[in-house]
Amino acid sequence: MKQISILLLALTLLAFGLPSKIQKKVDKQIKETYDVEAFSFNAFTISETISSKLPSAFGTDNFFKIENNNILLGYAYIAKAPSKTAKFDYLVLLDSDLIVKKTKVLIYREEYGGEIGSKRWLKQFVGKTQNDQLQHGDNIIAISGATISVRSMTNAMNDLLASLKVLNEKGIL
Repeated sequence: MKQISILLLALTLLAFGLPSKIQKKVDKQIKETYDVEAFSFNAFTISETISSKLPSAFGTDNFFKIENNNILLGYAYIAKAPSKTAKFDYLVLLDSDLIVKKTKVLIYREEYGGEIGSKRWLKQFVGKTQNDQLQHGDNIIAISGATISVRSMTNAMNDLLASLKVLNEKGIL
């Protein structure tokens, strides 16, 4: 009976984390971006009532608080955005003031459009805040052959920034 309880607990814990392939990539980005070796990475829970009213999907498995020695370094947001026929996984790292420090395409599943994963293209999101409005072709550079993915990432970032604004105004962050 005790072994079954331990097994169920282990399976439950595994079910609520990030897939290991994604977690490794996220950990690497956090270490590089915040220049730390050790950190805590804990889910930041937002009530269902508030979460359901936000433009971005905030759940227990995609928004995390990053701390080092109980000092808030920032937040990580991990989500999927649509491309032409599939979805790609992306990461947004924020500082403690909710300013974008880094964006990274973690997994891109299309044959075309992968250029949105380039560091050069993703750099344009760094420094953006909840007060910014992003526009494909205006303040976000277009990429020939990746129009759908560029628009999708731009829309996803707009939704995230708008959600952060609401959460900040409500005193949640």
